[in-house]
Amino acid sequence: MTDTAILVLEDGRVFRGTPYGAVGETLGEIVFNTGMTGYQETLTDPSYARQIVAMTAPHIGNTGVNEEDPESSRIQVAGYVVREPARVASNWRATGSLGSALRDQGVVGIAIPGTRALTRHLRDRGAMRAGIFSGPAVADERELVARVQAAPGMEGADLAKEVSTREPYVVPAIGDRRFTVAAVDLGIKAMTPHRLAERGCEVHVLPADVTAADILALRPDGVFFSNGPGDPATADGAVAALRGVLTAEVPFFGICFGNQIFGRALGLGTYKLRFGHRGVNQPVQDRATGRVAVSAHNHGFAVDAPTDGPFDTPYGRAEVSHVNLNDGCVEGLRLLDRPAFSVQYHPEAAAGPHDATGLFDRFCDLMTKGAE
Repeated sequence: MTDTAILVLEDGRVFRGTPYGAVGETLGEIVFNTGMTGYQETLTDPSYARQIVAMTAPHIGNTGVNEEDPESSRIQVAGYVVREPARVASNWRATGSLGSALRDQGVVGIAIPGTRALTRHLRDRGAMRAGIFSGPAVADERELVARVQAAPGMEGADLAKEVSTREPYVVPAIGDRRFTVAAVDLGIKAMTPHRLAERGCEVHVLPADVTAADILALRPDGVFFSNGPGDPATADGAVAALRGVLTAEVPFFGICFGNQIFGRALGLGTYKLRFGHRGVNQPVQDRATGRVAVSAHNHGFAVDAPTDGPFDTPYGRAEVSHVNLNDGCVEGLRLLDRPAFSVQYHPEAAAGPHDATGLFDRFCDLMTKGAE
């Protein structure tokens, strides 16, 4: 077995390195994450399904892995690219090394000296299909490029049902139960129902293919649509379910993929970003207050909505509530005549930052008003 590993991009760019994690072959869309912390949360985020994640931070694995930080039951990324893996894991909570966890779960990775060059390339050319090949999977570069080019892209990918729970489950309220929340799992992170439970919400987590009738049968005080992977243009079932919720005027809150589903339910379109937002340092402005939150992101698609003022929808007037100060893209929507809002970023952000956690309180305020 060779100690060589190769990262191949669909445009023919090749990076050579050494295997990290499992040895073999993996294909997916390659994206970069700018977070300096939270690599375990990133790896276990279902929104990264079918994506090869390249970390821009130079040292990865320093604190090992533990049983408390995962956002789901397994590592979700298709592959992993780092510059320099930690040789020793050092943290009082660590139960093992990151390299061992990647190997145990069959996640093929690579360590390359040129993660900065890779990131600059993706910023210039955009996210694209890629493959990591190591050990016996290493072959002629032209053959590997052809294999990458034959892989499916992210546009048109319907992935939420692949990562969603198969059966409903309940996360009990912490302390006194104040509300019942129906949370549609499109790729939900474990911290999200926990944030709601902290506020007295009994959270009923439902599969991605749930219908409006199923949701409303729970008689929830509020409905939540989660983050998730894939192209929102494929999620017609989730859009139909949300339209039923909006028609019933049940308070609604959505994040990330849920924001895109909300946009589609309002009659808006979505589009693929050039290289997306992935990291913990995106500045987002609340247009109503002017306040800026540094926020965590993981999305490759965005909502196409007018930012010059309120617009009409089948559910009354709506407006863009938040914008990204880096590129101006839509980061939030809200209805002006019904209790519904969403954001494109992650207020639950287990690894931080926590500037936006107050959005969960805002959702609870809507549910309180709805019960009056």
